[in-house]
Amino acid sequence: MDNEVLKAIRERRSIRRFQEIQITDEELKAVLEAGTWAPTGHGTQDPWIVAVQNPTQKQQLIAMNAEIMGVTSDPYYGAPTIVLVFASADNYNRERDGSLVLGTMMLAAHSLGLASCWINRVDEMAKRPEMRTMMKAWGLPEGVVGIGSLALGYASSQPKTIKERKADYYRIIK
Repeated sequence: MDNEVLKAIRERRSIRRFQEIQITDEELKAVLEAGTWAPTGHGTQDPWIVAVQNPTQKQQLIAMNAEIMGVTSDPYYGAPTIVLVFASADNYNRERDGSLVLGTMMLAAHSLGLASCWINRVDEMAKRPEMRTMMKAWGLPEGVVGIGSLALGYASSQPKTIKERKADYYRIIK
């Protein structure tokens, strides 16, 4: 069985090399809109999505993430856009809901010819005073926590190999 969605799922890869060219507003809005259609527990639509293209704020995010990671390199791989996802701390499904939002946006990005890579440590970043200040400036409500983020842009290279799926990945029990 095959269709465009199944093909996109098979072909999407995490990209860690980006062109410096910024994505278009139309492409960005399409990716963000796709994220809003991800399923959420009880239909709460609890996650909050923030796309950062502002160079100063991007540098702050890069520095914070790198410090937490213990590196001096750019954890966002030079992507021109950083997309962060947050959810309410008291939402039992926060990680599940936010993860579905991020995954949906990654597939949407791929379908538009964009590259993406899931980036961790937003949960730790969101605990820092400087990030809390940014979150407030972005209009996020009190009590949200970081779930994950995406490096988003145009790929400057593609993976050379595709890892085969393990033979016993799933089971069908009838």
